[in-house]
Amino acid sequence: MAGQAKSVNRALWPRLIVTVVLLAFAVTMVLPFLWMLSTSLKRPLEVFDYPIQWIPSAFVWENYKEVWFGANPFWLYYLNSIKVTGVSVIGTVLISSLAAYGFARIDFKGRDTVFFVYLATLMVPDQVTLIPRFIVFNYLGLYNTHWALILPGVFTAFGTFMLRQFYLGIPKELSEAGRMEGANHFHIWSRIVFPLSKATVVSLIILSFTQHWNEFVNPLVFLTDDKLFTVPLGLTHFIDEMGTQYTLMMAASVSAILPVILLFLACQRFFIEGVISSGVKG
Repeated sequence: MAGQAKSVNRALWPRLIVTVVLLAFAVTMVLPFLWMLSTSLKRPLEVFDYPIQWIPSAFVWENYKEVWFGANPFWLYYLNSIKVTGVSVIGTVLISSLAAYGFARIDFKGRDTVFFVYLATLMVPDQVTLIPRFIVFNYLGLYNTHWALILPGVFTAFGTFMLRQFYLGIPKELSEAGRMEGANHFHIWSRIVFPLSKATVVSLIILSFTQHWNEFVNPLVFLTDDKLFTVPLGLTHFIDEMGTQYTLMMAASVSAILPVILLFLACQRFFIEGVISSGVKG
């Protein structure tokens, strides 16, 4: 019995060390958010007090009121971001899932070559296509509209690759059974394949939502009308020639990051399952 207890203790020590290390990393990651939240409720003169006063002497809720309903109403930028992100995410899921089904389930000449070329676009930085997109959107009359942000975002090679990896793991017998019942490819995708990929789709939704919600460069280039600004551009209004209004900036930053945190917490289980299952087969 004593020997068994010693072996159990030896097995627990590595897990305990790993847990402590991960906890230290977690605290390191959380501290900036806690400072941001604390600063958003302080007076301007208390921002750089040393040592840091984590709990404000008085909670200044007026900072959030000024951010949301002040001279630069944050609610407008929120609505713009919800519109751009929502449409982009829906388009990403639909187009990526349809393309993934085609690459995984439909045999056509040159399928693997086309998929390889499509996947190779991941190696092209967005900055390389920035000027060509600007010229095209300006010619089509889409400059200074939300469509200049939405259209490029719905076509993503990563989303197609992610869903294709999962579709390859679905038994072909399910598709063949659907074909025997007279179903076409669209019905097989919509009624059999797509419903089975809920975890992977949720993972794609989280990744796509985070990308579009935090996008800064494209709105900066393609939007000039303040009424069309998204949340990342709205944050720049709290920086002027007199300096940065840190309390308002932090209040706006807390408001901006909350949707991402809530979405991840709500879908965390599906996100982990989706990332694992999408990498099972190559």
